[in-house]
Amino acid sequence: MTAAAPQTLLLGCDFSSSPTRRKPIVLALGQRRGARVQLAALERFDTLAAFGRWLSQPGDWVGGFDLPFGLPRELVQALGWPTDWLACMQHYCSLSRAQIRDQFAAFCDARPVGGKFSHRGTDGPAGSSPSMKWVNPPVAYMLHAGVPLLLDAGVHVPGLHDGDPRRVGLEAYPGLLAREVLQQRSYKSDDRAKQTPERLIARKDLLTALEVGQTRLGLRLALSHAQRDALVDDASGDSLDAVLCLVQAAWAERRHAEGGDALYGLPPGLDPLEGWIVTANAPAFQGIGPAHGA
Repeated sequence: MTAAAPQTLLLGCDFSSSPTRRKPIVLALGQRRGARVQLAALERFDTLAAFGRWLSQPGDWVGGFDLPFGLPRELVQALGWPTDWLACMQHYCSLSRAQIRDQFAAFCDARPVGGKFSHRGTDGPAGSSPSMKWVNPPVAYMLHAGVPLLLDAGVHVPGLHDGDPRRVGLEAYPGLLAREVLQQRSYKSDDRAKQTPERLIARKDLLTALEVGQTRLGLRLALSHAQRDALVDDASGDSLDAVLCLVQAAWAERRHAEGGDALYGLPPGLDPLEGWIVTANAPAFQGIGPAHGA
């Protein structure tokens, strides 16, 4: 009798560029068997250093991380930064947050109203904020804090950076999967005054849809009663966002494991500077040219 192949560890990360004990980085860990994704545990990290140490441990995993992995090509070219992803990230992460804010603000100030920010090709299909935003939400700082941790840990980033193929990092976005189920209904808030019964019901509805597999990803989330209660009770949505990223990572890992997809479901023509959000596949996606994103 042949022993079953070990299952790949899956992880979903709700990231914070300035984690604290009150607002930590949340990591959802699990495994996939066929179309079933089992949540195993939730872990929390209240410092970037602690999270970096976890990432650097040996092991086999595929992870979805809720932070941008790249900047818009148009922005990078306008600032005269390197257009090779690794060189661009090394330059970007050598800057202080104040320098980033000043350079991005100057870029926006020179552009017309209604088109201040530059977008990546993935922003439209994913419905995501531009990765150069430094407020509401400060995703530019999330990139600045998170990508160095992945690089220092030697993580493989499909389409962008060759690293350890046993530890695979993908850019995820929980809002993409949540909107498929809830449309415009809100399910979370850090503001206690906005942690309403309506948002509580939305979290329950979202989890029910994930458990019965009512999303285009074709996966069913398996939870214990205690896990479901904990996800519903977390009104900030951080734990649930980590689980949404876990499901996106499971979809990507399935594409690789069952279909041999080296890009884990990312489009073959993705811009190797900008990157792409996993599961945000545009049906009419075109290959890139030198001015993609302009």
